[in-house]
Amino acid sequence: MTDARGTLEPAPGGEVVLSVPSPETLRREPEEVHRVIAEAGPGAEPLILIVEDAEELRDDELRVALAAAARSPRPVILRVIRSG
Repeated sequence: MTDARGTLEPAPGGEVVLSVPSPETLRREPEEVHRVIAEAGPGAEPLILIVEDAEELRDDELRVALAAAARSPRPVILRVIRSG
């Protein structure tokens, strides 16, 4: 579902395991991304990674999130919040 500006609204479920202030954080702190996904353990709800203040993710930033998600037994939602 989208709002009046066409922005995708957050999913109603899921467990937020990490929120970062910018996409660059994914590249600078890949160990943290992997750690929070690994420590979330099993469960029914998807895990949610939130990236604030972003227009897009570069390949190297996205690669970190995808690698961490690939190791999780749970679905992972990557929510990118665009700037301003």
